[in-house]
Amino acid sequence: MLSNEDLRSLPSIRGIPMELRQLEHFVVLAEHSSFTRAAERLNLVQSALSVSIRKLEKDLGAALFERTSRGVRLTQAGEALLPAALRVLREVEAARDEVAAVRGVVRGRLRIGMMQSLALIDAGTLFTKFHRAHPGVVIEPRPAPGGSLTLARQVRDGDLDLAFAWVPPAWAHGLRVAELAREPIVLAAPADHRLPDGEVRIADLDGEAFVDFPEGWGARALTDEAFREAGVRRSVAVEVADIMTCAELVRAGFGVAIVPRSHVRRARGLVWRRVAGLPPWGVSLVAPSGRRLTSAASAFADLVCTTFGVTLSP
Repeated sequence: MLSNEDLRSLPSIRGIPMELRQLEHFVVLAEHSSFTRAAERLNLVQSALSVSIRKLEKDLGAALFERTSRGVRLTQAGEALLPAALRVLREVEAARDEVAAVRGVVRGRLRIGMMQSLALIDAGTLFTKFHRAHPGVVIEPRPAPGGSLTLARQVRDGDLDLAFAWVPPAWAHGLRVAELAREPIVLAAPADHRLPDGEVRIADLDGEAFVDFPEGWGARALTDEAFREAGVRRSVAVEVADIMTCAELVRAGFGVAIVPRSHVRRARGLVWRRVAGLPPWGVSLVAPSGRRLTSAASAFADLVCTTFGVTLSP
C-alpha cells in the first residue's frame, strides 16, 4: 500500500477533467466530419456537442478540429489524439465486458467485418443464434469496400473484433484464421464466348481483356499470383467493387472474369470453365493473434467454430 509520503511524491496529473463521453463525442465527430451528422448519431442537439468539443479542446490546450464551410476536419493535434481516444474507449468497453462476464453475462458490441460474398456460409443464421443466446450484445456487421485485405488489416489493428474474409497465407501475419468453406475459382465469360471445352490453362488466356475486382480482394490476389507464377501478363480492362456489376459487364461482352464459382451460378447469361493452376477461394473466420478477444467476440468465435467443426489457428 502506498504511504502518504509516497502519494505526495507522485507527479500531479494535468488535464484530469477530460471525460470519456467527450472522447466519444470527439471520435464520432472525427468519423462524420460534420457537427450535424455527429449530433444525430449521438442523439444530441448540435449546441451540446459543440460545448463538449470546446471543453475537451480547452482541457487539452489545443484545437482538435478545423472548422470549414464543408464541415470539420482534424487538426494535427486531433490526428494525434484519435488513435489514443479509440484505444481508451475500447479498453473501457472491454473492462465493462469483463465485469459482466464475471456475472455470467455476455454484453458489449461485436464489430465484425463482412466480405461482400458470403454465399458459402449462412451468416444470417449464425447471427440469429448468437443474438438469441446473447441478447445483450449489439452486433455491428461492417462491410469493407477494400476487400479482404482491408478486413485483415482492420482486425489486426483493432478496428474490428473479427471478420469473415478470405485471407491468403501471405496476409495472415498477426492473425488467427479458421477456414469455414472453399470453392473453385473459375473463368466466367458471355454465353457466346468461344471457350475451349474442358479445363482452361492460364496460358490460353493471354490477350484476353478482364473484368476484375480491385486489388485487396481475396479473389484478385489469388488470380494475380497465379498469373505471375505462370509468367502470363493480363490486361484488366475495368475494376469493379461489386459482384453483380462484374457479372453484368462480363455478360455485356466487356471482358472475361475469374471469379468464385458461386458468383457464376447466381448469374444468368454466363458460362464458366475451370482454370488449371488456380488455387481455391473461400470464407474464413479471422481473429487477431496479438490481443485478447472481448467476451462477445470470444462467444461468437466459439459458436462459429463449433458450427463448422474448426478451430482458430494458434
